[in-house]
Amino acid sequence: MRPGGPAGDPAARPEAAPYRYRLRTVVLDAGHGGKDIGCNGADAHEADVALAIIKDLGRQISDGLPDVRVIYTRKTDVFVELDERAAIANRNHADLFISVHCNAGPKGSHGTEVWTMGLHKTDANLSVAQRENSVILQEKDYKKRYDGFDPRSPQSHILFSLFQSAYITNSLRLAQRIDHQFRTDVGRTSRGVKQAGFLVLWKSTMPSVLVEAGFLTDRKEESYLNDRAGQQAIAGGIYQAFRAYKRDLEGTRAE
Repeated sequence: MRPGGPAGDPAARPEAAPYRYRLRTVVLDAGHGGKDIGCNGADAHEADVALAIIKDLGRQISDGLPDVRVIYTRKTDVFVELDERAAIANRNHADLFISVHCNAGPKGSHGTEVWTMGLHKTDANLSVAQRENSVILQEKDYKKRYDGFDPRSPQSHILFSLFQSAYITNSLRLAQRIDHQFRTDVGRTSRGVKQAGFLVLWKSTMPSVLVEAGFLTDRKEESYLNDRAGQQAIAGGIYQAFRAYKRDLEGTRAE
């Protein structure tokens, strides 16, 4: 018999409430930074745009959901290794990891993408993962740190992509909500929800998504992403998706 009364069940007491899951901690990750500027537009750098969006997102979460602890992998223009970004989330027992990036592509490429950890289903998915994972070439002893993984090798990515996260269901749930917000409330062109082998997602032990906010190589999108209103709109779409995801998991009603 469990302690807590004659029946041994604290839930039997009128004042006791059953345990309910609470999303308490989110880690926000601005891609690149420091010596790694990421991709470039004519004027904008990915590291700067991603940081602006992440800081906007963090402010919206702190203001709208004060019960959620917000942790940043970086708040300034500094270089943070991919495995350390995930380690920050792991050390803080985060319930969710959100990474924001900007994209690069051939002429005419435009639109948002939301990624989760999973199998490479096309060469295009592989190329995006290769580009984002190539930052580890700037890290010391990267082969040792990442168990011999070589971001330049398709074979490494094929083997790596066989890993399936235990958190893929909730990762996809959040990704789909973000994509919906981008297409509807934010009014962005969407390239969909996709899966590929991103090191920063692989190392995190919680549901996680990577958002490509748009293509800096497209002049129209670069202008949008390099503008405060555009950055706040992207952050707002992610925030609304996050809020709905939290509500779903906690079983609470919308206000």
